Amino acid sequence: MGIFKRLRDLTMASINDLLDKAEDPVKMLNQFLRDMEEDILEAEAAVAKQIAIEKKFKQQADEAEDMVNRRAEQAVKALEQGNEELARKALQDKKEHQARYDEMKRQYDIAKTNADQLRNQLDEMKDEFNKMKNKKDILIARAEAAKAQKQINQAMSGFGTDNAAKGFDRMSEKVLQLEAEAEASKELRSSSRSLDDELAQLDKSDGVDDELAALKAQLAAKKQQQ
Repeated sequence: MGIFKRLRDLTMASINDLLDKAEDPVKMLNQFLRDMEEDILEAEAAVAKQIAIEKKFKQQADEAEDMVNRRAEQAVKALEQGNEELARKALQDKKEHQARYDEMKRQYDIAKTNADQLRNQLDEMKDEFNKMKNKKDILIARAEAAKAQKQINQAMSGFGTDNAAKGFDRMSEKVLQLEAEAEASKELRSSSRSLDDELAQLDKSDGVDDELAALKAQLAAKKQQQ
């Protein structure tokens, strides 16, 4: 009977406490069902033994009852043949088998009552196990959803905090500073290039003046030859 009490205590009282204390409800549920399966197998073995006892007493009671009926018939037959002494022996033996039958019948009734009770308890445990098995997927889905929500909440906990906002402000100021420095560098480079261009223009010639001077020199030389 202890195995059934342990199963009943597990299924009805301990499960909530076990799940509350479990770090991983999914693993705990699977382990809990495995433990229940093992206990049910042990309980089935215990019930099978009780059923075997019940059948044994039933067989012995049936055998004793058959002998009671046979000796009664034999006693009648012996009297019909005028053998009173043989009839007396048959009735004496019938009385002994009757006593054995009464005892075996009493033991069988007790064994059957115990077996029926164990069968019912085992059926209750199996029903409870099946209910828990059916609930397992739902509970696991809820546990996984809760863990996912917790992870998201933890990941988002730093969003929008003062430290993050100040960090973004500092980075924005840094970018503005870099942009201003780049613009100033561009202006300085442009100013320097314009001055260089003006100075270079002083020495720049398109070649026309040189060509004109060459022509003048040729004409002068030609006049001298005339």
